[in-house]
Amino acid sequence: MIGSATAMAASALPLSAFPSAPSAQTTSPASPAVAPPAQTPYAGSGRAAWMQDPRYCWGVMTHYLSDWQAGVHDLDMNIDVWNKIVDGFDVEAMAKRLDSVGAGHYQISIGQNSGYYASPNPVYDKITGIRPTKCSHRDLVADFYEPLRQRDIKLMVYLPSGAPNKDKDAKAALEWLNGPYPNKNFQRKWEMIIAEWSKRWGTKVVGWWFDGCYFPNSMYRSADAPNFASFAAAARAGNPDSAVAFNPGVVYRILSVGPDEDFTAGEIDKPDLVTLRRQTDGRMDGTQIHMLSFLGEKWGSGAPRFTSDQVVGYTKKIRDFGGAVTWDVPVEIDGTITQPFLDQLAALGKAFPKK
Repeated sequence: MIGSATAMAASALPLSAFPSAPSAQTTSPASPAVAPPAQTPYAGSGRAAWMQDPRYCWGVMTHYLSDWQAGVHDLDMNIDVWNKIVDGFDVEAMAKRLDSVGAGHYQISIGQNSGYYASPNPVYDKITGIRPTKCSHRDLVADFYEPLRQRDIKLMVYLPSGAPNKDKDAKAALEWLNGPYPNKNFQRKWEMIIAEWSKRWGTKVVGWWFDGCYFPNSMYRSADAPNFASFAAAARAGNPDSAVAFNPGVVYRILSVGPDEDFTAGEIDKPDLVTLRRQTDGRMDGTQIHMLSFLGEKWGSGAPRFTSDQVVGYTKKIRDFGGAVTWDVPVEIDGTITQPFLDQLAALGKAFPKK
């Protein structure tokens, strides 16, 4: 409240000291409101948009790894044995099986912790200096392309983001430390190796699923290369449209680790626990929704752990959000998928037919 002294002082001032209110006749018309610019949700790169297509929305993965096959079949693994079993993988028969159940994409492992890989890579050989090479003579990945292409099935590959942890010579040569380390020298070398494979396959491979990105802040979220951007660029060296995913491990709420990936890795061991929130048009903050899980008791092994109805239900949950699903199944040494798993895949094909 204004005090009496203040009020008296104000009353002594001339009227000209006070601004007058504008009259109705002199008031300027209000400026028209400016509409905000139109906005649409961030749509990401679009490299993984094909995963929303009913022809490709669900697929199959196989871990075809030397140490896993050696354990199952009691093999004393060496490069001669590895070359023999890789040569025996029947790609035509696998493509026919995938086609018969209606799968739209197929993801195969290049290699993992053993240091044995299912494709040649002279850059890897040069950097590691390992002789004889542990890379197979046969390029199993490249050999899959034509049988799959003839059946309209897309080809993807799996590779860890780190060095083969069971190969001490490779780890030393690649300068790899497992844990929250920057690993800059390793990353530069690994990107060279990845780029060599990518250029070898070109547009034959449409997607890369990188495992083990457990320390993204330590290794990849830097302004300067090597980082997520250079990692993705290495995978796209032979195909600029290749989709990339970086796996941070099992996270039941589907998330994207950053804008340099095109689809979510979505590793899930218990698909009944998977959740999705704040998704838009089949994407999580612009990244295509995708889940990878396994039908056996463990990754790449065991009897079926779900009923066919459960597998269909888990897949439907992701598909209802516009997402894609990849199911890992065990394979025999020649690539055969056993009948119980084929039956479950056939149920998926019936529930989600190619249109």
